[in-house]
Amino acid sequence: MRRVILAIAATAAALVLLLSFKTHTQSAAPGTSPAAALGRPAPGSGTSSGAPAPSASSAGPVSASSGPASPGRTVTGQAFPTIYGPVQVRITVAGGRITAATAVQYPQESPRDYQINSYAIPQLNSEAVAAGSAKIDAVSGATYTSHGYIGSLQNALDQLNGA
Repeated sequence: MRRVILAIAATAAALVLLLSFKTHTQSAAPGTSPAAALGRPAPGSGTSSGAPAPSASSAGPVSASSGPASPGRTVTGQAFPTIYGPVQVRITVAGGRITAATAVQYPQESPRDYQINSYAIPQLNSEAVAAGSAKIDAVSGATYTSHGYIGSLQNALDQLNGA
């Protein structure tokens, strides 16, 4: 009988400890917004994440040749919708290679969005530059953002190739 009471008390104590456990959240430097910590415009200061934004290009039409693109050409892919909000990528191509990739629009409405995207977006940007194509791996824990990023990146590359 004594063992049963001890087991019930230990189980109750473990359950109380488990339910009172608080997870650690990442925080930005004091005085900075989550968007500013990533070097992005704050939500509401640019494009909204409510509706997909139209694609934009900084140069005229691209020829359908498979040769290298003109130096310093910047293209923004179409916003790719995800269940958390659209993701949009801007790439710069010089000498036929991706020299820079930046997510210009991505989910950042909640602290969880910020937490996920603060590590996913930089990884996706560097992978896009390293791979030079849209054949990049998704970031674990940021599957929806990764798929949106890859879709917008492919759209930007298609614009460059005239497809």
